Amino acid sequence: MSTTVPPATTRAGGPASWRADPYANALRDGRGPLFLRRSDGWLLPLEVERWCAPPDPADLSALRRCEGSVLDVGCGPGRLVAALAARGDRALGIDVSEAAVERTLRSGGAALLRSVFDPLPGEGRWGTALLVDGNVGIGGDPSALLARVAQLLRPGGLLIAETVPTDVDERVEVSVDDGRGSPGEPFLWSRLGARALLRHTRPLGWRLADQWTSGGRRFLALRRPPTAHSARHDAAAANNAAVMSSQRVRNTPAGSPVVDS
Repeated sequence: MSTTVPPATTRAGGPASWRADPYANALRDGRGPLFLRRSDGWLLPLEVERWCAPPDPADLSALRRCEGSVLDVGCGPGRLVAALAARGDRALGIDVSEAAVERTLRSGGAALLRSVFDPLPGEGRWGTALLVDGNVGIGGDPSALLARVAQLLRPGGLLIAETVPTDVDERVEVSVDDGRGSPGEPFLWSRLGARALLRHTRPLGWRLADQWTSGGRRFLALRRPPTAHSARHDAAAANNAAVMSSQRVRNTPAGSPVVDS
């Protein structure tokens, strides 16, 4: 792919929850506690320490399956982008958190301060897109997110997505919370198990290429439709999501619940 990876920009592309405290502080410190708080008070622990550590065996199981140039959607502190760069692979992380992009750059990865729904380099030419650490939840609209990822990948390109291990399919309003009474602004998020994700991919023409579990985490590898079916069919949904305050949701690692993959 001939894409030139530009330097990090200063564009804002997500809810304030992802761009400021407490999320930024957690990434800069490399530790939590940090949670997604649902409106009913339910808390989802976010695995900040894991995100800020080198890739674990589950991460490596996903990286081994990457093909061609890799776009990490919601790269967080950049452990996957840095690992790919270290082995000589072409990779770019995108995130709406300035702290995440800064940490990715310090770790040796390339990153842009950008939402997945913003204009991106190499659209239609990426070999692999990553949606791990709960990032299938971005925007609370799985069909719109999948349509947008299809626009970014080359025909036959690969999406590697991490899902909740149980058959969860929910769209909820959440906020980032440090557990000390400092919640951020609310935004929409999705939680999807493997079967739920497949229910959203099939109408769009995605094909299941692989599925596996590692370290208690569950992953799916999906092939982009060989035509632009997904982009044509759901262009409106993707455009709508681009202006949703929820989706400029950080392409954030939204962690895994206690039962998450």
